[in-house]
Amino acid sequence: MHVACPSHCPMGERGAQRGQVTCPRSRRRRWPRPPDLRGFPSRTPLLLRSGPSNPQLCVRGRAHPPAVGPSARLSGCLRGRSRAPLPRLGRCAGRGRASAAPGPRPAPRAPRPQPPDGSACARAPPAGAREPPGQSGRPAGGAVSGSLARSRLRGEAKPGSPGSPPSKMKKLQGAPQRKPITPDLLMTPSDQGDVDLDVDFAADRGNWTGKLDFLLSCIGYCVGLGNVWRFPYRAYTNGGGAFLVPYFLMLAICGIPLFFLELSLGQFSSLGPLAVWKISPLFKGAGAAMLLIVGLVAIYYNMIIAYVLFYLFASLTSNLPWEHCGNWWNTDLCLEHRGSKGGNGALPLNLTSTVSPSEEYWSRYVLHIQGSQGIGSPGEIRWNLCLCLLLAWVIVFLCILKGVKSSGKVVYFTATFPYLILLMLLVRGVTLPGAWKGIQFYLTPQFHHLLSSKVWIEAALQIFYSLGVGFGGLLTFASYNTFHQNIYRDTFIVTLGNAVTSILAGFAIFSVLGYMSQELGVPVDQVAKAGPGLAFVVYPQAMTMLPLSPFWSFLFFFMLLTLGLDSQFAFLETIVTAVTDEFPYYLRPKKAVFSGLICVAMYLMGLVLTTDGGMYWLVLLDDYSASFGLMVVVITTCLAVTRVYGIQRFCRDIHMMLGFKPGLYFRACWLFLSPATLLALLVYSIVKYQPSEYGSYRFPAWAELLGILMGLLSCLMIPAGMLVAVLREEGSLWEVSLPRPCLPGPPALGPPARTENICPSTLPKPHGLFQPVA
Repeated sequence: MHVACPSHCPMGERGAQRGQVTCPRSRRRRWPRPPDLRGFPSRTPLLLRSGPSNPQLCVRGRAHPPAVGPSARLSGCLRGRSRAPLPRLGRCAGRGRASAAPGPRPAPRAPRPQPPDGSACARAPPAGAREPPGQSGRPAGGAVSGSLARSRLRGEAKPGSPGSPPSKMKKLQGAPQRKPITPDLLMTPSDQGDVDLDVDFAADRGNWTGKLDFLLSCIGYCVGLGNVWRFPYRAYTNGGGAFLVPYFLMLAICGIPLFFLELSLGQFSSLGPLAVWKISPLFKGAGAAMLLIVGLVAIYYNMIIAYVLFYLFASLTSNLPWEHCGNWWNTDLCLEHRGSKGGNGALPLNLTSTVSPSEEYWSRYVLHIQGSQGIGSPGEIRWNLCLCLLLAWVIVFLCILKGVKSSGKVVYFTATFPYLILLMLLVRGVTLPGAWKGIQFYLTPQFHHLLSSKVWIEAALQIFYSLGVGFGGLLTFASYNTFHQNIYRDTFIVTLGNAVTSILAGFAIFSVLGYMSQELGVPVDQVAKAGPGLAFVVYPQAMTMLPLSPFWSFLFFFMLLTLGLDSQFAFLETIVTAVTDEFPYYLRPKKAVFSGLICVAMYLMGLVLTTDGGMYWLVLLDDYSASFGLMVVVITTCLAVTRVYGIQRFCRDIHMMLGFKPGLYFRACWLFLSPATLLALLVYSIVKYQPSEYGSYRFPAWAELLGILMGLLSCLMIPAGMLVAVLREEGSLWEVSLPRPCLPGPPALGPPARTENICPSTLPKPHGLFQPVA
């Protein structure tokens, strides 16, 4: 049954002229599609600045203004039907329901003549002028159609027609007069001209200069030091080529879905790890836990970069200092291994009874670990390491000085140049004698390892830590995207590129280790190591066996430097963005100064790592800062988004950004598979807990307790955040736990007291009439 359109409906007059007497919003009688807004493509928001006399409006589709009462406010993204009855004037019928205030339809009137000067639109009437009710085709209350907003924005005159919007603002009897909406109130890239599809929701916050900046930053963040010194070792100890089966399966179940979830959350909100939890203040503690974890990791991660700088400068010589014995730091156990081709050459050397020059250079000269009795006696500060650490922080600060504007340009070099060096090392490695022996040891599949649960856990851990999920870096990078950036495509590019890079690094590493094992006359498993031992002991020793060894050593450590800097950029940008989003009024204008203060504070806290016993503290931080606490944070984030915020609402938000909803694969992973996998990892980490150790040194009980408390602190911040939210928010615990499906409005939309919330996820249909939200 068709419902008559009320007299105040803005389409009633036009409907009468076209012979259509039913309400255009009725489901059974659809109104013909209005003219498209040329300046505003579909789904492109048109934001109006909120003020004391102008509403805040978000236009995301076709223009069809509703009847707005004098006390009604426009708030959010108005695309669906009305949420509440409008005062005194009623509303149009929706979904077949009768109108609240039907009335006679006004008689058609002739179009208003255009001004003789050809201006874009007629000027507003004088302050005292009034029009009789019902004589204006424009709805009451100051709402403006998209076509009128477009014409005023572009400075064009719209030809007069029966369907053209009027050029005069109507003033209701007894209602406060609203100012006309002029181009200076429109939040657009410029005062005139078309609006770009990639609209900036928070212009003062900043965006990437280009889409490639974001993609390369994500690649540099994920492809780090772990791809070089952890993946190859885990691969050959867990079945060789057979390890790739659980690796790619865990990538599909856990890696890609969580990566896409974090990018979607950051891009949709345009907020950092702390402010993004306005969707549910009860879980803001998860954002604080992210900052604690990434802060601890950034402190010791930059110390590793300082070690790389130390070796980089040491490679600028004609002879590498770790090539021969006889230096003041060497002991009687030092022996230059030349295998069966050197020395007496009778039998393979027993590597357990001797020490290589590269190992003594690392432990006795670089670390000077003999000057410390353990973690409780750090010893003196190594000033050469202290200066290298200072240089590392200066480099990081200069690269993030202007936020993503500066770091987004640096990654064009730091994210691409490592691939060139890696290819050079690979080509050089496969041409060495014995290289095939190492590659065969690396890739020979041992499928019986797949029956062990340890292999599957190791594959999941490698995926989890390699992609950097849960640290907040992905969320931070995505928050600087434009609203319609195709992060779905970027997710597959980064995750698959990270996996391919890890496999490629394994070829480059094990080809050289195969050559080294042949030269020493020992099996490959006796020369292969993981972690810093591979980067600072084994591989430097292999470089001494090559012609032009300083050149290859410099390339290798320069590759490690670029890999480490990309990850460090993300860690620092996460901290700075999270805090500035919480206090934008005070910190955003001084973001560069605040970044410098963060770097200085972390440098001072990292000085303990430059002492004689600093390596013990680095191992303790590495083992506990991002262990089970990080898994708890990711599980909490996944459950909060899918269960509390709502999987359907989250998928509608993604549909608004990308134009499609995630399929069954992503929903199943977010709801069940990914949390279950992370829970299994957490249980495995607790059950298989082993005390930390460095070589033959065992950490004392108080150090183990300190590490456990360090990991528990990040977990305890989640319930602490819930307690703070309950005490600060009004209402019961159940009311505080309810989701807030509103995207916080950007600060640029107006003063904080007048800024409303933009709620695109609460809208039922992608197209429809603009409706006021009471």
